[in-house]
Amino acid sequence: MLLTRATVDRSRLNLSRHYPFSLRPDDFAAAMQDVYDFFHDVNLALRNRSLPRLDDMLRPAAMSGIISDMLTASLARHSRNLCENRYHNGHPDLVVRGVYPQDSVKSGAEGVEIKSTRKKGGGVDTHGGRDQWMCVFVYSIDNSTEPANDRSPTRFTEVYLAQVERADFRRNERGDLGTRTSSLHASGIKKLREGWVYLD
Repeated sequence: MLLTRATVDRSRLNLSRHYPFSLRPDDFAAAMQDVYDFFHDVNLALRNRSLPRLDDMLRPAAMSGIISDMLTASLARHSRNLCENRYHNGHPDLVVRGVYPQDSVKSGAEGVEIKSTRKKGGGVDTHGGRDQWMCVFVYSIDNSTEPANDRSPTRFTEVYLAQVERADFRRNERGDLGTRTSSLHASGIKKLREGWVYLD
């Protein structure tokens, strides 16, 4: 079976909403397609060596981290005035070009934080609730079809972009060894979903 290349269905983009920071629907479509093309090319090379797909080899947390980093870099390339935050682990992931010295800030307000998750509806953990523009990409992985060579490519099913506030978050208490996180509570999730960008 030929390895399928996923493609973005542009008819699923929200063309009627307002996008901040001069972002365009096509910026999101291009970023998603960049991820699709990467996984297709890598998985084709792996299959030619009788190795498992990258999607099947990576642990969920690693997969989410890689996808988030790729989307951040791709959106920075395609958008008109956003660039990657050059501060290591700085917030947000994308900042407005020229606002911060060397486009580097530990904790800034002008930009967009990028998250990816397999959780339907866009619920995702963060390291702390704050006022921010948050963009969540939801993706789906086929890791159950057999034989494995017949599996469908990883696809984005939902994308949300909304301005949320500290009050939209709840703190998730963890045990002594766990890292404390925050996630959007019910009204925060509602706000996020109202800012949908792509629904497939």
